[in-house]
Amino acid sequence: MDQSPFPYHGPLLPEQVLGRELLARDIALRIRDRRLTALLGPRRYGKTSLLKRVAADLAEVGPQCVWIDLYQMTSMADLAAAVDRGLAGLAGPARRALDRIAASLSVSVGVLGIELAHSPRNGVDPVLALRNRLDVLVRAAERQDLFVVFDEFSGIAEVDGGPAVLRTGLQHHFQSLGIVFAGSEPSTMRTLFGDQSQPFFAQADLIDVGPLGDEALLFIIEQGFELSGRDAGTSASRIVAVARGHPQRAMQLADAVWRRVQPGAAAEEIDWEQALSEVRKSVDAASERMFDLLPSGQRKTLRAVAASGSIYGRAAASLDLPAATARNASESLIGRGFLRRGARLEVVDPLLDDWLRRRFPL
Repeated sequence: MDQSPFPYHGPLLPEQVLGRELLARDIALRIRDRRLTALLGPRRYGKTSLLKRVAADLAEVGPQCVWIDLYQMTSMADLAAAVDRGLAGLAGPARRALDRIAASLSVSVGVLGIELAHSPRNGVDPVLALRNRLDVLVRAAERQDLFVVFDEFSGIAEVDGGPAVLRTGLQHHFQSLGIVFAGSEPSTMRTLFGDQSQPFFAQADLIDVGPLGDEALLFIIEQGFELSGRDAGTSASRIVAVARGHPQRAMQLADAVWRRVQPGAAAEEIDWEQALSEVRKSVDAASERMFDLLPSGQRKTLRAVAASGSIYGRAAASLDLPAATARNASESLIGRGFLRRGARLEVVDPLLDDWLRRRFPL
């Protein structure tokens, strides 16, 4: 069987990112104009894939990307090592220029993780190591056209003093170094950039990465089938209806249907039904494990929203969900990316929403 046109495990290749063209262009312009930007959106909404595409597009005309992944940071050592890995990821002339700058400062790029692992013996100070690497970065940006992506930036909130050291090392160089922050916990990101007590207060424009439009999703699905010699039939519109703009879930459903359709054939009703059943089986256990880890008030709130789109009314009453508990729980769930506000409250992950309604019918 040829390769599925609907990859959904992990970030996409730049050329696979579709439906975000206007947003990609806007981010690229912001980077070129040195306008600090923070992207907010739930997990699996394609922020990393989108920024990989922007980085690839810009690399064709000059600017090179330093990609720094801050996922699951817990210490200053983690943060320093992440910045070091990002610098080490540069290639070509930009990397050679960076290495010359690092050598002039007696900094060895790419080995900090090993050095920190042996810090009890050699006394590596992670704060000093981080400052030294930020110095290398900003000096390199004075000679090369560079920009930085801090992916999963919300992870820095767990590093005591991390935001302050990062801000101090970068604040005088915002005009020479394009910076994009991306984070999957909207409440944490809004706090980092919107709380006056935070070092990055009011330092970046906040942009919400929302669901893909139905028209864009329909085009992506139909095109994927067509280019692989198949016909999506009515399954394309069914996928769009179930996915509700969730990029990763739409691709997961489309992949499951596609694998049932032979080249030259069209998807039939049975293909859609079997694909949906298969995807449900693959995600139900994970949905239940995640649900079990939530506090009682948040579990009830998710159930009420899945059933009715509201934290009040009959569904909430049947769950003995007090209004104050529902309000607090919904704000927490919105902040963590489980819920979003629209015409009504909605569970972000359509397959979690589907599981809740099947598992707890009201």
